[in-house]
Amino acid sequence: MAKIVRLDPIGQETSVPTNDNLLSALLKNELKVLHECGGRGMCATCHIFIKDGMEHLSPMSRRERRTLGVITTCKLNSRLACQSKVMGEGVVVELPAGMYLSDVSDIESLIGRRAEENILHPLDGRVLVEAGKLITRSMISQLEETRSDVSTHLANSQLV
Repeated sequence: MAKIVRLDPIGQETSVPTNDNLLSALLKNELKVLHECGGRGMCATCHIFIKDGMEHLSPMSRRERRTLGVITTCKLNSRLACQSKVMGEGVVVELPAGMYLSDVSDIESLIGRRAEENILHPLDGRVLVEAGKLITRSMISQLEETRSDVSTHLANSQLV
């Protein structure tokens, strides 16, 4: 049986089948939510805040707890959308402000412009480029290292 979930700040409500994760609801509503690790709970790209209804979600797994432990913007109401299964009505989800970087090419076209929103690291959520700051070519090398970090992390995690 489907449950209704509200997505903030857009104020949209969506229907989610019981036991489906919140990531599927976000993607169904065409929100730009990455899932860099393929929904395995090993990155920060589907990090969300639960504004209400935490008790209507599945319990947090050890993997999710471990991943949230390294996300710099983590709060008490943080969850990973890929790991949060909807069990009841009344869940209200808020997406963190910022854009997670999944590929350097995402930002290369923005060199010389100011970042419209924070650009975030996909593994730990730290701010790589602050909103309003100029995106420079020298940042590309730092971002290349980020891509290497993500690739290495995901490759190593498949071995576990």
